[in-house]
Amino acid sequence: MKKSELLFSIMQVFMDFALLVCGALVAYRLRDTTQIQSLINKEGLYNVSLEQYVQLTILVAIVAVIVYAFEGLYNIRSTRHFWQESYAVFKGSTIVIVMVMIGFFLQREWFSSRFIIVSAWGLAIVFVCFGRVFLHGLQKYFLVYKGIGVHRVLLVGAGEKMKYICSVIRAQKHLGYRIVDHVEYINIPQIKSIHKLQGIDEVIVHESSLPDDLLIKLHDFCEINNITYKYMPSSLQATRFEMSMFAGEPLIEHLHTPLDGWGKIIKRVMDIIISGVLIIFTSPIMLISALLVKLENVHAPIVFKNARIGADGKEFNVYKFRYMKWQWCTTKKNPDWEKAMAYEKELIAKRSVRVGPIYKIKDDPRKSWIGKFLERFSLDEFPQFFNVFLGDMSLVGPRPHQGREVEKYREYHRRLLTIKPGISGMAQISGRSDLNFEDEYRLDVYYIEHWSILLDLKILLKTPFAVLRSRNNS
Repeated sequence: MKKSELLFSIMQVFMDFALLVCGALVAYRLRDTTQIQSLINKEGLYNVSLEQYVQLTILVAIVAVIVYAFEGLYNIRSTRHFWQESYAVFKGSTIVIVMVMIGFFLQREWFSSRFIIVSAWGLAIVFVCFGRVFLHGLQKYFLVYKGIGVHRVLLVGAGEKMKYICSVIRAQKHLGYRIVDHVEYINIPQIKSIHKLQGIDEVIVHESSLPDDLLIKLHDFCEINNITYKYMPSSLQATRFEMSMFAGEPLIEHLHTPLDGWGKIIKRVMDIIISGVLIIFTSPIMLISALLVKLENVHAPIVFKNARIGADGKEFNVYKFRYMKWQWCTTKKNPDWEKAMAYEKELIAKRSVRVGPIYKIKDDPRKSWIGKFLERFSLDEFPQFFNVFLGDMSLVGPRPHQGREVEKYREYHRRLLTIKPGISGMAQISGRSDLNFEDEYRLDVYYIEHWSILLDLKILLKTPFAVLRSRNNS
């Protein structure tokens, strides 16, 4: 997914809405012209003011945009031709106008000009279709002549089909592809070098003789680096895939996560709204917690900023109420930082209850009297609502880990870094720190592959109950 494609998809939503309203307003004005009045030869039940009509039009336009979305008219990087897209617009508009006619039939006092209803329907289809022609033309101009939104593609495999695909991409620039390289066999170090030097957005594979272990390694490399993996049917079968045709050949795209494109936008909007509400509602608890932490040590900071690794391997600070005694906090602001780090390493070696790269210290003696209470009920994590609101984290996702923990990841574990980390997640409601790391990894990968709004809501509703369960580290 390119940022330009996302931008044009968003522009398409607003353009469709504006053109739907324009079509309805033109129909309203046409109804009052002398020529139209002479043709229909009657006044009709038409007692709605322009202000009322505009309000109704805006409501119908919003419904129409939602219907268009369900018809797939806002799919990012859509490859439909003009007539395919026009049919989808016609279908969506017809569904909306049927809904409008049913509404007016049930409430005739609202509005009853059949001419306006039918003409608004026809004008909306025409306006929206030509608006889409203009926007697609603009997008194609930037794509072909400016190189904005071009997908850098690596071709893997040999044979006549791959040669044909290669020639089509080079000849038809409007398809939006640029070949960065073409390799006949999978060589992960070579592909990593190509990605580092030139960048890769998509990989297209066609080689049925390639062994499964190499295909799986290439697939994992693509998942970890957010590269779209496509292949002409071979031995690797995808659990989530999408079929398409390219240059007359069947192409299968492995779908990494529904959080690409609009899924990411919807999740971000949800995070902003819900985290904002939670900040307001938990502010009294946070204020009391902050005062108690300050009373424990008036010279130490209230909020502990813990460096963690987030999406795409970027480091950020997780906010938590300080639940440790200041002398044992592993931050360089602590004058006894080196001593605190050495003590933590000693505790990890003796008391860690986790298996794998992640540690969790059982009966941690460094906790303060208030820290034990805050951590027991996860009150120390409330400041992370600000991390979510600012965009460093999400409410739901894989837990963020420290840099020294990420360094111990196996290569396939880095798939956890392809989306924003979360305050809660599949692992947190399924056992929290009692799980070993591999089980946690599998749960988080399931979440990445099967994300939905409903799944997020289920996890959020189950989180308070998971918090009340005892843990091995307490």
